[in-house]
Amino acid sequence: MRNPSERDQPKAIDALINGLVDYAGLFPPAGEGMRTALENYSSYLYGDDRAALGRFIVPVSRLGELEQQGADLLPRDSGKRPWALSVLLPGDAAESLADVLDFNHRHLMPESGRAVIDVVELKASAPAEIVHQSATIPKSLTAYFEIPVSGDVGSMVDAIAGVGRCAKIRTGGVTPDAFPPPESVIVFIAECLRARVRFKATAGLHHPLKGEYRLTYEVGSPTWTMYGYLNVFLAAAFLHTGQSEEMALQVLGETDPASFVFRDHSFAWRDLRLSTAQIRAAREFAISFGSCSFREPIGELAGLTRTTTNANQ
Repeated sequence: MRNPSERDQPKAIDALINGLVDYAGLFPPAGEGMRTALENYSSYLYGDDRAALGRFIVPVSRLGELEQQGADLLPRDSGKRPWALSVLLPGDAAESLADVLDFNHRHLMPESGRAVIDVVELKASAPAEIVHQSATIPKSLTAYFEIPVSGDVGSMVDAIAGVGRCAKIRTGGVTPDAFPPPESVIVFIAECLRARVRFKATAGLHHPLKGEYRLTYEVGSPTWTMYGYLNVFLAAAFLHTGQSEEMALQVLGETDPASFVFRDHSFAWRDLRLSTAQIRAAREFAISFGSCSFREPIGELAGLTRTTTNANQ
């Protein structure tokens, strides 16, 4: 019989996917209209898989559109949690921050529809740019800097650490050249771990496991080798427990579903094991990924876990 502390623990799979998927339905390849994306997010918030749902991602330039088309969807009950939004800032962050702060002020009260922007995301190509942009962003906002994974990644991550912000990696897109080499992905994660910088990923992670998939939803779309989000986040978890970059690279490249086994309170990949506690700790470091689809990555994961669990019983 399990002791009470064990019964209170979440399953390993629950620990892994909690708040993992930031919904980016407005962006390619889905490219949903604002109303459709907002309706989707609203339905996900109350669906069976809501624990896996993170923030709604929106460009700062479309906040007005969100307010107009989502007026009847935002919660107006003071007892309900406000929608959590992550806003993409282009160019000079200082020029857009007034829109962010004004939005938050308007949506404090239930009658306006409760929503809060607590995360901003922006790009940077040099350490000095990170320092400059960060100085304009209030500490009350979590800021993710998307950085290139070629060149001196360590100096970029050190700059992010120096200003107390977070990092972001682009793991794919709608063209083959948008996918970084696997070695670059592992170096990025390892540098973030070394510098104690939290990170998120974006693009190209629609599927749990690495494999050949269509680049877009268009009929006849070309295929390409895409990373699986399980590969990325479990590689990060193994690095977090002290495994080598070489081992993490193998996890990132794994394509065999039978190699991934989730049990109630542990996860196994080949001969390596992660406890639920270790996964939860790693998720404090590896935060989330943005996806234009929520149903696809979560639905495929449900099928994968059923298959691998039955195969290993």
